[in-house]
Amino acid sequence: MVFYKNISLNYTETGIGKPVILLHGFLENSTMWKDLIPKLKCRTIAIDLLGHGKTDSLGYIHTMEDMADAVLAVLKTLNIKNAHFIGHSMGGYVALALAKSSPTLFSGLCLMNSTFEADDEERKELRTRANKMIQTNFNNMVRVSFANLFAPKSKTIYKTAYEKALVEALKTSRQGYMAAQEGMKIRLDHFDTFKNLKAKKLIIIGRKDPVINSDILIKKVEHTDIEITELSEGHMSHIENKSELSYFLNLFIE
Repeated sequence: MVFYKNISLNYTETGIGKPVILLHGFLENSTMWKDLIPKLKCRTIAIDLLGHGKTDSLGYIHTMEDMADAVLAVLKTLNIKNAHFIGHSMGGYVALALAKSSPTLFSGLCLMNSTFEADDEERKELRTRANKMIQTNFNNMVRVSFANLFAPKSKTIYKTAYEKALVEALKTSRQGYMAAQEGMKIRLDHFDTFKNLKAKKLIIIGRKDPVINSDILIKKVEHTDIEITELSEGHMSHIENKSELSYFLNLFIE
């Protein structure tokens, strides 16, 4: 644990070698990486972001910059001055905010089922509606929000893993849910941040991802040094494309 702004920041550290920082997505926590970590040949630091897992909330709006500052506090405690970063979904947004303020920290950045684009107006409205509904119907809203992250058949094919991940999602506090939604809603477009970052850059996308528009990303990164790897399934590659994901992440780290 790291004590930060009167709250506790939780992280786990495993392995030896070059550091790799693992940042989970919305309604996830550092446990999402537990099956992947043993397959990564490096030192991993998996951090619970604000309002998720065992990390407390700071308020009712957690901007991506707020979350990035909390990540930076952990890295300073561990004296990590340069690392590869892997951010799943919201974790990618946080990593980009950190890359904007502290680009020299990065030897590599992987946006895993994530994007450098800001929310469009439709997505912002969905987040606003979800935050109204979550106040009176928490469990059902978490279940719906979580189910929407998976390709349609994945909830059945990967039923055991899905149910375990849902248990973790339901541990997210109401405040953590709302604060993250508000923060994602107002996040900046970070295409230039990502494009200009002097580091290895990778986007992992799922062909059936219901959240990320892969066609837009593929078109936008043409003629840049950003690599794209497309996997066969949806938004939750650590569940839906587990073996392929570990292979490509090890290539990215090495």
